[in-house]
Amino acid sequence: MSDARCRHGFAATAEHPRGALAGLGALLLPPEAGGPSSQQLAGVLGGYLRRTPHPVGPAVRAVAGALDGAARLLDGDRLVDLDLATRERMLDRLASSPRTELLLDGLKALVLLTHGADAFADELLDRAGRDVPARPDAAMTVVPSTQLAATVRTDVVVVGSGAGGAMAARQLAAAGLEVLVVEEGRRFGVEDFRTTHPLERWTAMYRDAGTTAAVGNPPVVLPLGRGVGGTTLVNSGTSFRTPDRVLGRWRDRHGVDLADAAGFSGLLDEVERTIATAPVPADVMGRNGELTLVGAERLGWSSGPLVRNAPGCGGCCQCALGCPRNAKYGVHLNALPQACELGARIVSEARVTRVLHDGGRVTGVLARRPDGSALRIEAPRVVVACGTTETPPLLMRSGLGGHRQLGRNLALHPAVGASARFAEPVTSWVGVLQSAQVDQFHASDGIMLEATAMPPGMGSIGMPGYGRALVAELDRAEHYASLGAMIADAPAGSVRRIGGRTLIRYQLTRTDGHRLLRAIALMGRVLLAAGGDEVVTGLPGQPPVTDVEELDRVLADADPRRLHLTAFHPTGTARMGADAQRSPVDERGRLRGAEGLWVADGSVVPSCPEVNPQVTIMALALGIADGIVAHG
Repeated sequence: MSDARCRHGFAATAEHPRGALAGLGALLLPPEAGGPSSQQLAGVLGGYLRRTPHPVGPAVRAVAGALDGAARLLDGDRLVDLDLATRERMLDRLASSPRTELLLDGLKALVLLTHGADAFADELLDRAGRDVPARPDAAMTVVPSTQLAATVRTDVVVVGSGAGGAMAARQLAAAGLEVLVVEEGRRFGVEDFRTTHPLERWTAMYRDAGTTAAVGNPPVVLPLGRGVGGTTLVNSGTSFRTPDRVLGRWRDRHGVDLADAAGFSGLLDEVERTIATAPVPADVMGRNGELTLVGAERLGWSSGPLVRNAPGCGGCCQCALGCPRNAKYGVHLNALPQACELGARIVSEARVTRVLHDGGRVTGVLARRPDGSALRIEAPRVVVACGTTETPPLLMRSGLGGHRQLGRNLALHPAVGASARFAEPVTSWVGVLQSAQVDQFHASDGIMLEATAMPPGMGSIGMPGYGRALVAELDRAEHYASLGAMIADAPAGSVRRIGGRTLIRYQLTRTDGHRLLRAIALMGRVLLAAGGDEVVTGLPGQPPVTDVEELDRVLADADPRRLHLTAFHPTGTARMGADAQRSPVDERGRLRGAEGLWVADGSVVPSCPEVNPQVTIMALALGIADGIVAHG
């Protein structure tokens, strides 16, 4: 299939003007009602699908083809050729069934993501290049894997360069060990964030082009970063300290002495110094965060600016695409360059396929380079830090996955969103992406509300309706403010290898489902108190509500299994602890049954950390690395 270049170099596919993807675009965003050109939308969507892993792209095309075929059977014309009224009758039929409505909403999210990112590409890049970067790219020793010999040797291999891997590498290098960090993704720099089409950034910087999901009822979308710096490249920058009550549980219930609040406090202090945390300044918070604080104040609820690691933030709301000011202080700007200054090296674009071992003793790792060739790294110590969803499959592939709890106990921080239309423009994408918190119900109910926007155009996936109604809402998108809520969930998921592939499962518990509905009720109250005219709950098939009584009435009959869930903080699949039966990793971070192997990422977190976990993961990795040095 040939390419057609979009703005700023994104390679769209040359789709047939009357093909199935064009029909899907016409169905959801009809050009007759002011929507985009169906052919152009099809090309951008096709270009995105080509970057997604199998079977996502073929599956979406197959569903679009089935809709097109149904249109021809029912009305004799291809979907794109039907008149607007006929397409809307088809939408009504699809939305009338819970099963087809879920499918329709998934297609809608893809269409809105790709269309919004392309339609707002000029604005995104104009804002990205408007100000000079807060700091230059940091000096790091990054070597593409193809430039290395087939076999290399070192003292320590750290698999993964995200929050945990970066901190472990720095501490080990500081102890005088020769450290090699192996990263599957490539290195990104500030010019990538300032000049590259947003869809190009999205597909390159997220695992599976942002389509990773946990299978369940309901399914959960799980975006995960990939590149030198890991998810810290694309997260919101929100930087909470681990609550003392959580640390107490880890110490008392899991036997993790490292989590004793008195000692762990020093580790948290060091992480905060490293990544330069501070509350969001008022001058860059943006109207979205301001309205959240107004609503909370009127309700008498505890709230305030979020703490973030973003010195010099300009409020461009592009954290999820890589900060174009280099203001968000991810580990690619601090811990990793500090490790390199101490002698560590980073090998990029190398996927570790196996941990090598002999007689129960680790001997190194085997990695695959982009050209398919093998890279062997020999080392007596291996620190696995490739993430909660990647660490268990790596250990299983390596013959080190014998512990029955490995891959289990997955917690995700499932999240829901709500938005409200205001009479005056809010322009939520001007300001910090995640800016303010309402923590009134955090300690008591495990519910945290965070004012969360998305880059221009890309936040439209939460807009209500389909077809003509959806186009009308997109036209007044700047009048919407948005909130997100996450809950401290039970460990209800798992990561497994099935047929050579990784499968993430997550079954929302009944209790957590109802807590998510309560979170929507709380968000609705904040938005109405702030002056919102009507609240979009995000519940399938439900129109906006205009008062608290109507909000409660709608939620009373809602089914949590029909919620649209996203999650950003997977933890717990190789939890650490003193009990050898319950924890694959011991209280010092060592994988049980393997000499010379430690785990230092979100997978070792004993239970849901209740807050955005970057600081927690870095502090745990710091403590684990200190233990490696102290105990040999």
